Amino acid sequence: MTDPELLALAARLARSAAAAILTIRQAGFAVERKEDYSPVTAADRLAEAVITEGLRQFAPDIPVVAEEAVSDGAQLSAAPRYWLVDPLDGTREFAAGRDEFTVNIGLVENGVPKLGAVALPATGELFTGLVGTGAWKEDAGGHRRIQARRAPEEGLVVMASRHYKDDPKLPAFLEGRKVQRIVQIGSAVKFCRLAEGVADLYPRFGRTMEWDTAAPEAVLVAAGGRIARFDGTPLGYGKPGWENPPFLCQGAA
Repeated sequence: MTDPELLALAARLARSAAAAILTIRQAGFAVERKEDYSPVTAADRLAEAVITEGLRQFAPDIPVVAEEAVSDGAQLSAAPRYWLVDPLDGTREFAAGRDEFTVNIGLVENGVPKLGAVALPATGELFTGLVGTGAWKEDAGGHRRIQARRAPEEGLVVMASRHYKDDPKLPAFLEGRKVQRIVQIGSAVKFCRLAEGVADLYPRFGRTMEWDTAAPEAVLVAAGGRIARFDGTPLGYGKPGWENPPFLCQGAA
């Protein structure tokens, strides 16, 4: 399959997983705890099954690394090209009845996200990106190209994690910068707002995993934005334990 075909596959499966999540949300669900005490629900598991089965059916030559499989003990490793899947990024938000959760399907090539699809089930938005080609948003208003913006003169719109809102690292990092406002929400939605040009900066100091960031990184970079560790080096994928270091997302240079 070509890269555009793989992106279309990821987008289609992200939509299907989003629909499955909303079905479970409407029916009601229980919240369980994994070994690391993070929450998991039937929606996480069903969405992962929808995605992994689809990827293996239509792109059987590309390995799949998915969050719940790893959490359940699957011994998976990086390859020159592989999928990274978070079937429900923002489970805490989902369990709390908020709308800030996403479906993330990213393709990594040689340690770098190449393409990604990020669905926002609660709002019906779908973001896609193919690095070197472009990024798009689909919603009730149609399908259109998106572009990260340069920081406006009136100040930065900063995205921040809801669950790290009291982290003293954030005000220290923003000191001396002209900030218009800070928006604190969960999940990969933050990347998407930078990619579509309505926010400018997202510093992440807390823990994330590679499946949290691969798809939205591809969308952001395809839209002309940037992401790197705080020392300026690439985030890199295929790291031991799949855990990311702190990083900084920015709009267009």
